[in-house]
Amino acid sequence: MKRLISLLLTALLLVSLLPAAAFAADETVTINVYNWGQYIGDGTDDSINVIEEFESAYPNIKVNYMTFDSNESMYTKLKAGGSTFDIIIPSDYMVQKLIEEDMLEQIDFANVPNYQYIDDSFKNLAFDPDNLYSVPYTWGCVGVIYNTKYVDPEDVGSWDLLWNEKYAGKILMFDNPRDAFAIAEARLGYSINTEDSTLLTLAANELREQKPLVQAYVMDQIFDKMERGEAWIAPYYAGDFLLMVEENPDLDFYFPEEGFNLFVDAICIPKGAEHKEAAETFINFLISPEICAQNLEYLGYSAPSSAAKELMDPEFAENPVAYPDDEILANGTAFMSLSQRGTQEMDSLWLTVKTADNSTTVYLILTVAAIGLVIFLWIFFKVRKRRRKARRCAKWKNA
Repeated sequence: MKRLISLLLTALLLVSLLPAAAFAADETVTINVYNWGQYIGDGTDDSINVIEEFESAYPNIKVNYMTFDSNESMYTKLKAGGSTFDIIIPSDYMVQKLIEEDMLEQIDFANVPNYQYIDDSFKNLAFDPDNLYSVPYTWGCVGVIYNTKYVDPEDVGSWDLLWNEKYAGKILMFDNPRDAFAIAEARLGYSINTEDSTLLTLAANELREQKPLVQAYVMDQIFDKMERGEAWIAPYYAGDFLLMVEENPDLDFYFPEEGFNLFVDAICIPKGAEHKEAAETFINFLISPEICAQNLEYLGYSAPSSAAKELMDPEFAENPVAYPDDEILANGTAFMSLSQRGTQEMDSLWLTVKTADNSTTVYLILTVAAIGLVIFLWIFFKVRKRRRKARRCAKWKNA
């Protein structure tokens, strides 16, 4: 029944789009879309295949879809040049950074009439206060995913679980500095937007202390590790938990009591995009209530559109992980873009965290080897000295 309803909604949408489908009828263009992994309906598990539906509605626009696994890796590729993208979907603080560095095109909202369905609460946000450069795609929260078969319920509720030595070797951690530092900062009671050098250093110390307990630093790899029970504990995005729990019902989720990151991911057009109007057509398609509802219901992320939410399965639309109540949301904090100095300092400290174990191990190995060599030489010369003395004694007795 759910599949039938989805097909009917899609059919209705395609009919409504027919007058607009004549876009660039005299040529076919390909737009390059750069998005997070596991972040669009692809037709699996009876989900909508968003790209196929878009290309059916707009046969003269093809989509070349590529993925990244962190805001930082996306930014690095965009900054380096050499690749041309028409659509990117970064998180709030990264949108702010891209705006400040003049790396985004202003969106022509005449080509995005479905923007009317975005709730007012997701407009005029701090990262794009004038609503010029971005359109909200999803929103959500970061929390802790854990395996109920192995994790004691008395240990959950806090970020402390990620530092609990009982679970050494079964803990995963974010493989990007902003999310990792935010967890350490929240655990210590600091702002997740701090740029204070002392506080950043203290957060880095917390992460170094945690490192011996960490099985791996991950992003998209979290799915396989948590679904298969290879790891038992991980911080991650609430929407992805809802996908994982379908594969492993032993998984559960909580919002840490110390606070957490509350984020909005938004659709943007990079500066110099080759097919800006086609990109705006794609944005308009993504945020139409029918497509948004089916796409985000599959993804598990929260919709910035009440019109879309009303079309969702009530079981999902009322899920407290996807749509936590106001009391929980009050404990969430959005990331703000850090200054260049703050970003560089965090990146530098993160490098020391990631390499600390390796350098420490090498140091210990060399130290043990040096001590072993000293002991060996001491024993060698002591034995040699005794043998010489024994030979001299033997000669004296024979004389």
